[in-house]
Amino acid sequence: MSAQTYFEDVEVGSSLPTLEKMPTTQMLVMYAGASGDFYPIHYDQDLARANGLPNVILHGALKSAFLGQLLTDWIGEGGALLKLSVQYRGMDEPGKALRCEGVVTSKRVEDGRCLVECDIWTENAEGEKTTPGSALVELPSQAA
Repeated sequence: MSAQTYFEDVEVGSSLPTLEKMPTTQMLVMYAGASGDFYPIHYDQDLARANGLPNVILHGALKSAFLGQLLTDWIGEGGALLKLSVQYRGMDEPGKALRCEGVVTSKRVEDGRCLVECDIWTENAEGEKTTPGSALVELPSQAA
């Protein structure tokens, strides 16, 4: 379990702790079973290549889930993930490292709630942002 992040600990421009993932084809099969997304480009290498892809590719929603994990690990049990939005801008392959990153873009107190906005993204081994997005979280205050 990670330590609790408090509103007072966060500054605009602060980086979230990096979450590194090494997706595998087994992970894709497991995710397909859990989500019901059995589109063949996620598990059938021949079909993926016939469609011009170099390999099978990760489910976009799986990458969203990785970013959700980045945020929930960071905010701790006392925090709440209020909004998560992503765009799928690039394809990622199993067997290649994927980094989940984020940075605090704003913080405010609104109606007594301590809110923090972040830019988030997945980044491949070549340094390309393949799944950019944003999030809104609520953090507990040490003053409460």
